[in-house]
Amino acid sequence: MTARHRPPPAAPLKVLRVSDGEAREEDDVLAAEEPLQVRLVWEDESGRQQRDIAVTMRTPGDDFELAAGFLYGEAIVDSPDDVADVSYCLDAEPEQRFNIVTVTLRPGLRFDASRLERNFYTTSSCGVCGKASIEAVEVQGCLPIQSQAAVDAAVLRGLPAALRDAQAVFEQTGGLHAAGLFDLQGRLLALKEDVGRHNAVDKLIGACFLENALPLEERILLLSGRASFELLQKAVRARLPVVAAVGAPSSLAVQMARTFNVTLAGFVKARGFNVYSAPERVRIP
Repeated sequence: MTARHRPPPAAPLKVLRVSDGEAREEDDVLAAEEPLQVRLVWEDESGRQQRDIAVTMRTPGDDFELAAGFLYGEAIVDSPDDVADVSYCLDAEPEQRFNIVTVTLRPGLRFDASRLERNFYTTSSCGVCGKASIEAVEVQGCLPIQSQAAVDAAVLRGLPAALRDAQAVFEQTGGLHAAGLFDLQGRLLALKEDVGRHNAVDKLIGACFLENALPLEERILLLSGRASFELLQKAVRARLPVVAAVGAPSSLAVQMARTFNVTLAGFVKARGFNVYSAPERVRIP
């Protein structure tokens, strides 16, 4: 890989396909997975500081949005004005130039540097203590969501099909999670895909952050898989009133949703869904 070539989101290769007792070599396409290192640069009383704060395995693409969404979710930045620059580290080794993103904070920005003390290695299975995590979100200043947004049950039932129809890389590979942002009428506003469900959400929220489109108090977040605590944490930070998931929620995700008054729907399909918290936002004929 050179500085002129960014890693693609999908990787073609030859496979041996076995079907009905026969084997033949065919072309296939896999979802790409590569590490992304997030590097933070800021100034304090001691001068210029730099620290590598996270490594995540991601599908290449929307890397700046992923980094911004991660920093926003961790309450290191609150608005796009807090970010002076986001760039690839082009002075790294050629094969890593597009796998390191440097985020430079604006001069004079003050943030809780103790949040950088824990080493982030983010994967789809990362987890932390539930009680401490919910308390940590409260410490960040997140309050229960008071949005009066309401959505028709028929709209929720139609979201998975709309999301799947728009998943270009999934259509090629069959191997990606997706996060979709919808309005209350069910119109798809934005879609991000990634091998990691948390990355897809960070990319989506990070794009809104960089466009100065937060908070998302009149929007719906649809997850293509299950709803975990971590994803609800990101939704609360972005002030999303409704989170819907094609899969099941975890018990801690439900606890998080109830604590912060998020409408959480799971097992969303064309025939119906389950509502685990704040059901008053769902209009049922």
